[in-house]
Amino acid sequence: MSITQSDVAYTAVATAENGRDGRVATHDGKLDVVVNPPKELGGSGAGTNPEQLFAAGYSACFQGALGVVAKNENADISGSTVTAEVGIGKNDDGFGLIVKISAVIPNVDVATAKDLIEKAHQVCPYSKATRGNITVELAV
Repeated sequence: MSITQSDVAYTAVATAENGRDGRVATHDGKLDVVVNPPKELGGSGAGTNPEQLFAAGYSACFQGALGVVAKNENADISGSTVTAEVGIGKNDDGFGLIVKISAVIPNVDVATAKDLIEKAHQVCPYSKATRGNITVELAV
């Protein structure tokens, strides 16, 4: 379900200069990084890139969603980690993305871990935003 502007509790604002070969910074100055295309896409690879930034945001958001789900399920996810792998490649329209979310949850069995990440995938805002747009694989 979509939210309206009146539902917004926080808005992140970032500005990019020179696209994939320049700089991106948040308006509050907490993030200010050089971006360069990776060597695999013909760039220098000297700075970070949008796919790395997306992977960082998605993994943090998904870990948060996992925490919400775990609390509701009374599951112990202490020591857990979530890794997001964001791939970029050519498709019919130019380029597309694919994501793999991997979770390590040491204090639960594999079946419980799978259940938790499936539920987290339903509530994570990044998962909701990408659903139906890109392939997202879940793994434990």
